[in-house]
Parts: sequence; C-alpha cells; structure tokens
Amino acid sequence: MRWPGVATVLAFTIVLGEGPGGVPLLPVGGLIGGMGALAQGSCTPTPPDSEGPFYTPGAPERVQTGRGLVVLGTVRSAGSCAPIPGARIERWQANPEGTYDDAHRAAMRSDDAGQYRFETNFPRRYFGRPPHIHLKVTAPAHRPLTTQLYLLRPGQTEVTFDLVLLPE
Repeated sequence: MRWPGVATVLAFTIVLGEGPGGVPLLPVGGLIGGMGALAQGSCTPTPPDSEGPFYTPGAPERVQTGRGLVVLGTVRSAGSCAPIPGARIERWQANPEGTYDDAHRAAMRSDDAGQYRFETNFPRRYFGRPPHIHLKVTAPAHRPLTTQLYLLRPGQTEVTFDLVLLPE
C-alpha cells in the first residue's frame, strides 16, 4: 500500500503508525527492525541516531534483560561486508512501564562470526516516541556507532538488525 508523501527505501515502505488525521508516521533516524544490511542488498553504513539523555556507560555484560523479543544480527564493516568479531554492543531501552532503568541496560560482544543475539521485552512507547532500542557499537579500526532500532509491530517477537560500521 502507498500513501502520498511516504518514503520508500529500497522497495520497503516505512511507516511507524498513524499520527493525527491518519497521517503516516515516519522514522526520524536509525533503521527499522527487519531491514538488516544484507537484506538491504549492500553493506551501507548503519545511519547514526541520537544517543538520547539516558545513556550510562559501563553497562553490565548480559544477553537477556527481559523476555519476548529476540534481536539478532551481524556486525559488519562497510564496503567489504566482512563480519567484525569482538565488537562491543551496548544497549538501553525503556522498560514495560515506559521509563529507563538499569535492568534494561546491557553490553555484549559479537562472536567470532560477528553475530550477536539478545532477548528483552518489547519496549513501550513514551512521550510520543515509537518503540525503540538504543545501541552503541565499538570495534577496533572502526568509528563508533550510536543508533536506534525502531520496532514496527507491537507483539513482534524477533527482529534481525545488522550493524554496519565505517572503518577509521
């Protein structure tokens, strides 16, 4: 389905929902869940997005901060699409009540194939923001990336989100 004025990215129409008067809501930055780098057909760098006011360094290493939503993907280098093993991925999100807390902060490393996987709860909308998860990725010889994963469907249980970093 198409609406006048709605952005189409690589044959994907991106709509986060409806605003006042039924106007489609579009993402401000980051990527939409389910549009990993390889699904997009290239290793285009993941767009940066706002860190927001709730980032706190030193998140504990863990792969689960809730239940019901699995996020997985591969950390890759732009251009070559080579996987990046050992990349540090920090994440933070709103809890089921719509506030940020330490229970929903975590860090992990990509495995030898550059892959990562974590489980959390589906983040809640707050202050008019669509459900999203903040991610900060660092890896040797690559520029740090801070982005956001926007989720399309309430009740979504799995999403693939490749993270593509620019070499230094």
